[in-house]
Amino acid sequence: MWGEHRYRVQAEWTGNRGTGTSGYRDYDRDVTMTVDGKPALLASADRSFHGDRSRWNPEDMLVAALSECHLLSYLHACVQAGVVVVAYRDEATGLMLLDGKGGGSFAEVELRPTVTVADASMVDAARTAHDTAHEWCFIAASVNFPVHHDATIEVAV
Repeated sequence: MWGEHRYRVQAEWTGNRGTGTSGYRDYDRDVTMTVDGKPALLASADRSFHGDRSRWNPEDMLVAALSECHLLSYLHACVQAGVVVVAYRDEATGLMLLDGKGGGSFAEVELRPTVTVADASMVDAARTAHDTAHEWCFIAASVNFPVHHDATIEVAV
């Protein structure tokens, strides 16, 4: 698995109401994101920035990417550690701070996974696997803000 991996995404703005960007409130922030062979993702700006709240926004997608990357890295770490995961859910949140000049940046993302393991003997290794997953997560390694995880480990009944 050494080497380069490239990813291609197409973004098409679909928010032209007929006058293009003639004014700040004269267009929709609607975008259709596509990857060949995959369903289209309907996107927009956050509602705070005049977007459509029923669509994904870039901030949602960043937090989702971090959550999913950690989840997938975690499952692999658990396999390596002999931990049998039977359920995993995450309540991830991101904090973005505006700079007052039209920009801003994320200050942090917190992942709050609840993991269910097959046996009580696996709890300690399941907890440690989160650290390994964090080290392995390509997305977390690519951002310039902290990504925390506060995991709850449960045992299947």
